[in-house]
Amino acid sequence: MIDTEPRPKNYRVSPPPPPEPEPAAAPVSVFGSQEQAKRRRKLWAALALLLALGALVGLWFGLPVRTVTVSGQSRLSEARVRELAGLTPGFSWAYYGRWRSRGLEAHPWIQSAQVTRRFPDTVEVRLTERVPYARWRKPDGEIVAVAPDGTVLPAAENVARLPLLGGWGPERLMDALFVARAMERYNVQSVAYTPSGVTVKTASGTVWSGDPRTLLNYAGAVTQFPGKRIHIYPWGVSVQE
Repeated sequence: MIDTEPRPKNYRVSPPPPPEPEPAAAPVSVFGSQEQAKRRRKLWAALALLLALGALVGLWFGLPVRTVTVSGQSRLSEARVRELAGLTPGFSWAYYGRWRSRGLEAHPWIQSAQVTRRFPDTVEVRLTERVPYARWRKPDGEIVAVAPDGTVLPAAENVARLPLLGGWGPERLMDALFVARAMERYNVQSVAYTPSGVTVKTASGTVWSGDPRTLLNYAGAVTQFPGKRIHIYPWGVSVQE
């Protein structure tokens, strides 16, 4: 049906009323949420730390070193080797390592040491000890035993028959050891060094040279001229009565 009823000239249709606004949500504090997240992270970190500490403590008490084997020692007692290796009673097998056994490397009688862990509670120590090779008269007059590498060996016994090394001037122990080892087949009795050279006394005679390496080139002259004093120079050999 069409409304054809005439309306007043100024008639206007009123728009519908606007909808009522929805109640605003309560404001959320950004700082509050961040604080909660930080607390949670701290809690988890603390729990992780406690678990890690518990695991470390469990390894310490759960895997102690119970068996130690030592081989290769003759100068040192087994108890002394254990002490140098840091193998004290109750120490944890899981935490034992080279840092603990550095005392072995520092001891003059020990040339080398091999330390092996065997799961779950065993540590094996294999030693190679140094041996006295010669006697050395130190600058202060004290006579001590030395190994082939020049290490002074304390409290060495039965060394009276070893070659005697010594001299004056700048210390030349390594030169003396070099010559003694190179000429040991001639039964070296002593090696004396001075700033000018090295003198070697053997069972066959005495030989001098200003250079240890030059001496070795003509060392056979000791047996060619037994009982003589031999001087070796870069240009030749001089034999004296």
